[in-house]
Amino acid sequence: MSFLDCSCISSHTQVQPISIEDQYEDTSHSYLSSDGSPCSVLGAEDDLSGLSVDPADYQLLSELGRGFNNLSQVSMARHKPSGRLVAVKNTNLDECTEDELLQLMNEALLSRLFRHPNLLTSRLVFSSCCQLWVLSPLMSYGSADSLLRSYFPDGMSESLIAYLLYGVLRALQYLHHMGYVHRGVKASHVLLSAEGRVCLSGLQSVYSLMRDGKRMRAVFDMPQHSPSLLPWLSPELLRQDLHGYGVKSDIYSVGILACELVSGRVPFQDMPPTLMLLQKLRGSHSCLLDVAPYPLGELGALKVSRSGVDSGIGESVAAGSLTRSTATAEPQSPGPKNHSATLHNLLQLCLQHQPERRPSASALLSHPFFKQVKKHTQDFQSLIYPAVPLSCPPDSPASDAPTQSPSTPNTPSPSTPEPADGVWDFS
Repeated sequence: MSFLDCSCISSHTQVQPISIEDQYEDTSHSYLSSDGSPCSVLGAEDDLSGLSVDPADYQLLSELGRGFNNLSQVSMARHKPSGRLVAVKNTNLDECTEDELLQLMNEALLSRLFRHPNLLTSRLVFSSCCQLWVLSPLMSYGSADSLLRSYFPDGMSESLIAYLLYGVLRALQYLHHMGYVHRGVKASHVLLSAEGRVCLSGLQSVYSLMRDGKRMRAVFDMPQHSPSLLPWLSPELLRQDLHGYGVKSDIYSVGILACELVSGRVPFQDMPPTLMLLQKLRGSHSCLLDVAPYPLGELGALKVSRSGVDSGIGESVAAGSLTRSTATAEPQSPGPKNHSATLHNLLQLCLQHQPERRPSASALLSHPFFKQVKKHTQDFQSLIYPAVPLSCPPDSPASDAPTQSPSTPNTPSPSTPEPADGVWDFS
């Protein structure tokens, strides 16, 4: 039976595991890390093949996030026969349009196709009644976005940034080799396990460069839910002209992600889309906290907001410190942060306006900025401090099945963040 065929969707009578034809060659073995670092090694927690496909075997503990037009609810769950904790994404199929069902099918197919330690894929997918169950390993530290908001509001250390970006680039190296462009690289799609493994999620935005057995140099498709992705998308993708875009579009997004991790704020977040597009097409460069984008005398004429007070791409100095003093009449000079020359160079390379001037993901992995990664793999806990991983709620009420509508989420345990905080973002 193929994934989400008509009988599966319409009958809603029995639990049926989703089977997908083994028509793709698994080339992931060449990308598995041999250095033993936890950020890039598949572990036993990734193998979900031994888990059952009976919803009654799972106890939903607390909500981790929402996504897919708010149709999906992501929860921490316990597999009762084994006691193992996993992440479960439930989607009400009755509320999905035909296009949304096709998106779900595409995401499941990609999860079957891809296998890499730095990609979060779902190896166990089944349906029950009107609910689609998608199981994946539990990433106990949540997303980089939730870490920023909860523990690093002024940005992360360069060592932690290098650690996260290295895992993201390994995932992109694999995707680009397979002939896919991700188009959804952002902090909320960068997840971290309790063991320190970095995983890139957001496969619903992935797009193939293969056409009729040939690899295209450029494609022209606009990603679904693109409004939520606008700050991270490259100028050539947004331009939508005859030149199209390719895998180097993801490298630009890595640069925006780096700015996000440095400042703790999303570049362009509060800019009107048209102004954002104009700034990107003009080739505006990012500004780290030790580089002022404008003379301070000009800041008074600018609207101070959570992001976007500078030319755009990197939440600048002004946004980093001025947003804390919006009530004052005169903006204050931001405090310097003195970022390394290697970080400045990495951003300059990623945010080149011309995509052909940006390095590939493989080339960036050898950038001097990432020399520190191996040194910190053994003391990962000190890098992530004071963040703590999610733990199983001590006295969780039994919840064996999700609600029929994601509009009524489970009540979270006090030991887990509130759903509004968006531990995981699946939009």
